[in-house]
Amino acid sequence: MPYVNIKVTKEHGGLTKEQKADLIEGVTGLLEEKLQKNPASTVVIIEEIDMDNYGLGAEQISEKRKRQS
Repeated sequence: MPYVNIKVTKEHGGLTKEQKADLIEGVTGLLEEKLQKNPASTVVIIEEIDMDNYGLGAEQISEKRKRQS
């Protein structure tokens, strides 16, 4: 059973329901096409990461983005 975990940031409000559906369908189709995996047993998880919950260069991304604006 394939298990795919996609992590994306919640920049600009995060993903729409439609974008999430497209990702799930696309990843499932890719695994079926390239690895002959059964779509019925393919699990796709999408996690949206808040901008305060990760950092780069010892700084929260939310603060880094504020400075860049």
